[in-house]
Amino acid sequence: MISRFFAAMLLLGGMLSAQPELLQSGPMVGYSEMREVMVWAQTTEPAEVHVEFWPEGDPDARGATVPMLTDGESAHIAWLVIGGLEPGTRYRYALYINGEAVPRDYRLSFQTQMLWQWRTDPPPVEFVIGSCAYVNDTAYDRPGTPYGSDYQIFKAIYDEAPDFMIWLGDNVYLREADWYSRSGILDRYTHTRSLPEMQPLLGALHHYAIWDDHDYGPNNSDRSFRMKDVTLEAFRLFWGNPEGGLVDQPGITTMFQWADLEFFLLDNRYHRSPNARVTGERTILGAAQFEWLIDALAASYAPFKFVVIGGQVLNSVESHENYAVFAAERERLLRAIRAEGITGVFFLTGDRHHTELSRMERRGTYPLYDLTISSLTAGPNPRAVNEPNDYRVDGTFLGEHNYGRLVVTGPRTERVLTITTFDAGGAAKWERVIPAAELR
Repeated sequence: MISRFFAAMLLLGGMLSAQPELLQSGPMVGYSEMREVMVWAQTTEPAEVHVEFWPEGDPDARGATVPMLTDGESAHIAWLVIGGLEPGTRYRYALYINGEAVPRDYRLSFQTQMLWQWRTDPPPVEFVIGSCAYVNDTAYDRPGTPYGSDYQIFKAIYDEAPDFMIWLGDNVYLREADWYSRSGILDRYTHTRSLPEMQPLLGALHHYAIWDDHDYGPNNSDRSFRMKDVTLEAFRLFWGNPEGGLVDQPGITTMFQWADLEFFLLDNRYHRSPNARVTGERTILGAAQFEWLIDALAASYAPFKFVVIGGQVLNSVESHENYAVFAAERERLLRAIRAEGITGVFFLTGDRHHTELSRMERRGTYPLYDLTISSLTAGPNPRAVNEPNDYRVDGTFLGEHNYGRLVVTGPRTERVLTITTFDAGGAAKWERVIPAAELR
């Protein structure tokens, strides 16, 4: 009996110690609504995954998701939707694989959004933005100095403890060996998502994302990329955005609301015409997405309407992949915002491997802003300080790894946006304050 007992204990101990080895990456918290959130996880092999959760401070009020089996066809990914939650509540959670808890040495938490309408002023909102996350992989990187570095930036963001993060594209850098195979694309997404320094950040706050060329396909890629349906599949597998936007129109377009703010997540790749195309249609968004955006902005009452897109919109320089290169569509977009009397528009962009705030004055109406935040870990470009962007706000250029924190506070009719940028170690670099009243 004793020998059987010890044998059973050894077997159980082996099972418990094996659970972390079955976790490839995550857990990650995706979208948040008032009564529903999504939690994501990836295993190393087929496994049964579920989450147990409880209101912070009340572990006895424990709930659990229905177990999900991961499989190789879906990159061993589990999307766990948690419904029936209470609004405005902070929850703790634990991940289980094959019935056993996976211990983490950092906090795992999510929150539901507050039901504030008709009851009180909207709550303060704090979120972080960043783009261009390159994770080194020597066998597939270009020879020479590694392109990715300063991974401690993810701890700095984790320590901020914002409500959520928006990844502004180039969140994964597909390499030449990845572009034309589904297995290569899924392996690259898996490799990036598995970075150890990223894991606490993934598990402790909500994440939303768009893509740009490097997580869509080759450099400067467009609608002609033959594997775009595969990279679209990978994007949807690895991110936890709410279901989107355009009916019967492929792509990543969607939107979400947080308190009284609205975020319009755009796809600047799937429908994009080639940069070098000189005849026919020249578009970044495509006709259907363009009209959806104007409809959604016109219907919005948000004091800040954040338009989130990979490439810079306001930069006046007609080079790289700035919207100025597609001058006719850019002008049509700006005219439509004016003609429809849309207030509160604020662009959030990445791509450029430098950070800057652009401000475009417009006669007879409010100024437009474009906050570009780049890069998180990919090689920065300090030489871009010499780029003659007519709209750059003095003192806002950064040519180093960095991220941006945006905080919206104040009563419903007097909301104020405070922007602060931070270097990879979490040290503040510059700050600007923009009242919503300035964008009316």
